[in-house]
Amino acid sequence: MSNAEDHAGTRRDFLYYATAGAGAVTAGAAVWPLVNQMNPSADVRALSTIRVDISGVAEGSQMTVKWLGKPVFIRNRTQAEIDEARAVDVSELIDPLARNANIDGTASAEDENRSLDEDGKWLVMMGVCTHLGCVPLGNGAGDYDGWFCPCHGSHYDSSGRIRRGPAPENLPVPTAQFVDETTILLG
Repeated sequence: MSNAEDHAGTRRDFLYYATAGAGAVTAGAAVWPLVNQMNPSADVRALSTIRVDISGVAEGSQMTVKWLGKPVFIRNRTQAEIDEARAVDVSELIDPLARNANIDGTASAEDENRSLDEDGKWLVMMGVCTHLGCVPLGNGAGDYDGWFCPCHGSHYDSSGRIRRGPAPENLPVPTAQFVDETTILLG
């Protein structure tokens, strides 16, 4: 009698484990499509990095490219713009942080932390005002020879730092690097 009860208990345990295993597999198969649909689509992943040819950007001018659905300003600054940006006392700025994706978020907003190259010639920034998301005017606009958002009056300097107006933060600097002398990789 004990042999039959042991056999029945073992069989019962096997049926419980088999049913639980089948239930777990079924639940996983049902949940996987819900989790997988939260991944970025193929077209979004394809646009997550772009290469930009900057060979046609003359000194003192800028180009605007679209990256991840937002404008990005790429400016070839003059030496006067670089000198003006580097002469600013960071303690006087509204936002003293760098807002640069390439460096630590606690770094100061000095021009050296915001420019793409060591000389400070190339500046790459998101072209969206940090107040309400408008696109600022560039090429020396505003009171600080940088960018000006006419919607609400935010003035950015030649390094993209907020100097006056309602915008709370500097224009963010995206992840960018030089691939070669005339190509920048965004993302």
